[in-house]
Amino acid sequence: MLQVLIKSGKAAPSEVPAPVVNPGCVLIKVVNSCISAGTELTGVQDSGKSIIRQALEQPQKVAKALNMMRSEGITRTLARIKGHFEAGSPTGYSAAGFVIGAGKGVTDLRPGDRVTAAGAGYANHAEFIDVPRNLVMRIPDSLNFPEASTVTLGGIAMQGVRRAAPALGELVVVYGVGIIGMLALRMLVLCGARVIAVDLDEKRLELARTMGAELVLNPSKDNVLTAVKNCTDGRLADIVIFCASTGNSKILTQAFALTRRKGRLVMVGVWGKELDRDDIYKKEIDFLISTSYGPGRYDADYEESGHDYPYDYVRWTENRNMTEYLRLMASGRLDVKPLIHGVYDIDRASEAYDALQSPTKPMMVLLDYGKDLPELPFELPRKVFVHAPMHSRSKGSPVRVAVVGAGSYAQSMHLPNLKELNKLFTLRAVCSRTGSNAKAVAAQYMADYATTDYDEVLADKEVDLVILCTRHHLHGPQALVALAAGKHVLVEKPLCLTQTQLNSLTDFYADSASGKEKPMLTVGFNRRFSRYADEIRRCIASRNTPLFLHYRMNAGYLPPDHWTHGIEGGGRIVGEACHIIDLFRSLTGSPVLSVSAASLHPDGHNFSGADNKIISLEYEDGSVGSIEYMAVGAKQIPKEFMEIHFDSKTIVMENYQSIKGFGVRVRNLTDSIPDKGQLPMMKRIGSYLTGTEDTWPISLLELIETTSITFAVK
Repeated sequence: MLQVLIKSGKAAPSEVPAPVVNPGCVLIKVVNSCISAGTELTGVQDSGKSIIRQALEQPQKVAKALNMMRSEGITRTLARIKGHFEAGSPTGYSAAGFVIGAGKGVTDLRPGDRVTAAGAGYANHAEFIDVPRNLVMRIPDSLNFPEASTVTLGGIAMQGVRRAAPALGELVVVYGVGIIGMLALRMLVLCGARVIAVDLDEKRLELARTMGAELVLNPSKDNVLTAVKNCTDGRLADIVIFCASTGNSKILTQAFALTRRKGRLVMVGVWGKELDRDDIYKKEIDFLISTSYGPGRYDADYEESGHDYPYDYVRWTENRNMTEYLRLMASGRLDVKPLIHGVYDIDRASEAYDALQSPTKPMMVLLDYGKDLPELPFELPRKVFVHAPMHSRSKGSPVRVAVVGAGSYAQSMHLPNLKELNKLFTLRAVCSRTGSNAKAVAAQYMADYATTDYDEVLADKEVDLVILCTRHHLHGPQALVALAAGKHVLVEKPLCLTQTQLNSLTDFYADSASGKEKPMLTVGFNRRFSRYADEIRRCIASRNTPLFLHYRMNAGYLPPDHWTHGIEGGGRIVGEACHIIDLFRSLTGSPVLSVSAASLHPDGHNFSGADNKIISLEYEDGSVGSIEYMAVGAKQIPKEFMEIHFDSKTIVMENYQSIKGFGVRVRNLTDSIPDKGQLPMMKRIGSYLTGTEDTWPISLLELIETTSITFAVK
């Protein structure tokens, strides 16, 4: 399918895999999408700036890059940054079209229904989009797709008006009458307010007058403050709705100057970084922020999980705001057709963006994808070849890999490692929920193809190994179907989240009725493969006493609403402390005899006992281990620290960067960044799959034991 991507100061259509419909989501064939002249053009312009210029303007991203360098190294960090710039970014957040599929849990929409969709990252400029249900609205029968595709901009304008709470007869200044300002102006008129429009563009002011403005003012020609005073007997405006986009904070000062004592100013647009206290304090002005489309925006529980707010308590959610906007247009009371100054076919998207940056830039521009709805059901193009397909694997040739879930960890660890180990592995496919991301990552790491459909990977006979880097709740089910398809599987930890899932994986290997060797299953318990773990094993190989192990993982704080705490993550003990449990198992070489845990019991809900635990383990060989997993520690101390005591000797390992021996001679190992064993783990997997090793990297028994322990103490 075609999707608009922003890259190097340009916006252009690109061929990417179409999305699949996800649970709680709606798959839409787009007919029209609306370009946001302000937000999107800023993105286009920023993409054309040099890396240094962008860094200077966004210091928070510099800090993020520096943290990446500390944990991943300079080379990999620069490669990721370069890949990001070369890939391009999706854009768009307002669209209309037909439903062609409804995900699990969506029961009120059917294929063929006409709908609108909102949300950056979801309602992109693309032929097909997959959007969470709460960001999808039905289109009234009398309303056409072009007008309906402006739904998100209408929702933003409506939320700004709701925050202003205008009363009948109040005088309102709309400062900046671009698309959102113009829509807000018309809504204010429908509320019975008197409206003054302020803008530098004479054509916009003329249009504002036709939309119902009593007075239009141009700051480059008119004394705006005097004019507003004259209209109000010197009392100034009851409300100012600021819809301009500027980096000049003095413009906001001018807007405050138009507001009466104890009046209201609602910020819908963008101003500079400064706010002058005197602008507000002396007149006791209420300064209100309008957050995008309304209540529910930026709340993952509402937008992604589909949990609506109670109607009686939150009358106007973002969905209900946009539904009302559609109703107003359908009734004829709000006509946006005069604001639409151009419609371009999707393959001419570059021309649309160029038009918006021309001296005679239009007010609003739409993209058109065609109204033809193929006969349902039909197959979407969910696979795009990036490089020439490879030939079938011969004995001794590299293992062909599909990476499923091309997020941060896959891009920072697995994909660079596969590239480095190109004699052992070759990248066959990249599968990601987002087609543009799948294609970009596939291109950067020279995969044969990109896809959004996991079934494509399972059906591909040229895939030997599947690496699962998806969210935790998907690991168990995805691993099971891949194994059943005859694929070897590396699951990023955890193996799975429930005992039922673990039982299913165990049963797969217990069933040997076929008489065939089953494919390999392993988990990304990389710590046991680090050279620090190797050195410790060498030093304790001839020990006489059991091991006394102590490990501190200063995991760092994650807020209660972070996904790892929810049903997708399964908690941090299952998702991360599993590393340490597996490491202890590899060092002792002995099964666990008993396990117990104690949790922190903090007051309040900011911290949780679920990720602040002490875990005690006893082993059959007499060894004992204690794990301190905490989220309340200081950021200044290293994340991971281990002590091992035996035979009146001690080994101390700090953050996989250094190791010391007391009473025992250890090799001098030091690293500038933590070396946690990801690369040697992949080497070990490659050795097994190419036949130079006879046993799995980690035995099935140990995988099951570690996972079961995390379930017991989580």
